[in-house]
Amino acid sequence: MEDQEMQVKVRRVSDKFTESMYVLANEPSVALYRLQEHVRRSLPELAQHKTDMQSWEEQSQGAIYSVEYACSAVRSMANSSVYFKNIDSLLRQAINMKEQMSSSQGRRKRTADPGMPRDTGEKNNSGM
Repeated sequence: MEDQEMQVKVRRVSDKFTESMYVLANEPSVALYRLQEHVRRSLPELAQHKTDMQSWEEQSQGAIYSVEYACSAVRSMANSSVYFKNIDSLLRQAINMKEQMSSSQGRRKRTADPGMPRDTGEKNNSGM
């Protein structure tokens, strides 16, 4: 009786040991299978996220370039105030010179033709 009990106990222990060895031997492959399954399911979505992020990065780089270009244009406009002041003073000088030339030409015409009859009718009276 003891032999049979002992055989049953030995058989149970050896079965449990074999099962444990089988589980231990296959556990890494099961884990790798689960990882592979997870990667296969999530990889397309991750790849789409990656392409979306790259597209957004390109768009934001373009926007950053545009903003930097606009800022440099504003800075150059602020720095050009000296040129605008110079242009303003040159325009004022040109206007003053034009006015002086106009007034001097008007005086010359009056002084250059003192003997010419005026439009007061003198020409018509002298002829009659």
